[in-house]
Amino acid sequence: MLFLAASKSDGREGRPLCVRTTDGGKTWDFVSFIGPEPPDYAIMPSTVRLPDGAIITAIRRREWIEIWRSDDGARSWQFLTKAAETGGNPPSMIHLRDGRLTLTYGYRLKPFGIRAKFSSDAGGTWGEAVILRQDGGTWDLGYPRTVQRSDGKLVTVYYFADSLDSERYIAATIWDPGR
Repeated sequence: MLFLAASKSDGREGRPLCVRTTDGGKTWDFVSFIGPEPPDYAIMPSTVRLPDGAIITAIRRREWIEIWRSDDGARSWQFLTKAAETGGNPPSMIHLRDGRLTLTYGYRLKPFGIRAKFSSDAGGTWGEAVILRQDGGTWDLGYPRTVQRSDGKLVTVYYFADSLDSERYIAATIWDPGR
């Protein structure tokens, strides 16, 4: 399965969907759109499959991240919630060994930085934001990717800028997801 975004009916970017291959990527079959066609855009899904088979995906919207769930192999989707206000940055979602979901994202509103949230109920609700850093010099940062290490700590990698005029660079934060 691959989760990505396609053009909307007006030709502009912005409609997330799921496709599937059964021949190692030689051909792809459409499975479903994730939600209705949005008025603005819905792009860059980050998706996990839970042990019970449910598929949870986080979608980048213009100002927030929204969460969708499928219980039938991605054939249909149910909107769960708006998980985080971001100022327009894509999510990275992973399923932790302790069962929680973790969402990391660039925060493109002042104070600019990198944040995370946790869900203990398969994406239905999300706790308060954990600030990984809030020293960004501009809104142009983010696009995180997060992994869990064997010791349980998380590594979040992202691009960052110390000021509006400085070069962007790749940075990482190693942090403990605690409880």
